[in-house]
Amino acid sequence: MQELAPGLRRWTVRHEEWREEVGCVAVDTADGLVLIDPLDPPASVGRPEHVLLTVFFHLRSTAEVGAGRVWAAKYSTRSAANRGVTVTDQVADGGLPGGIEAIQTARRAEVAYWLPEHRTVVVGDVLLGAGAKPRATDDRLRLCPERWLSGPSHDDLRASLAPLLELPVERVLVSHGEPVLEDGHAALARVLAP
Repeated sequence: MQELAPGLRRWTVRHEEWREEVGCVAVDTADGLVLIDPLDPPASVGRPEHVLLTVFFHLRSTAEVGAGRVWAAKYSTRSAANRGVTVTDQVADGGLPGGIEAIQTARRAEVAYWLPEHRTVVVGDVLLGAGAKPRATDDRLRLCPERWLSGPSHDDLRASLAPLLELPVERVLVSHGEPVLEDGHAALARVLAP
């Protein structure tokens, strides 16, 4: 468990299907504890009031953590239900806890989250960490493989994520790979450039 800022924590857990570490996020908000894409949260995290899903593939431990409300994109609802998780709230309806905002991506079942209080973007699969040794400071992020988009192109993905460039992004927390913990705006600008 790594505390990135007061009220913002990230942990990683080995995902057996992926055979790699995946990132998960905990955010303390005025509306209670929020977990994003949780997998086996440490006991110290506590019971969340809300779970936010970036994409239905990231249901992970959602059913087990016992959150009162589960938020996801409309197109993730049926897939989540088929996997035993009830989505109680659609992110498109707004009103997310703690002033968190959802940004729809070109991948219709996936959203990114903007945590304004922490100047942090949380993504599921559309952006990946470049790894522990990027070639340059701004090569810290990469787009997901185009085949993961199931129709849209990388250009469509860049366009859908372009609104993030209007935000004062300090961090980009990814599920796969190394997170960007400082100067996230520059890392986003580089990966979203046409």
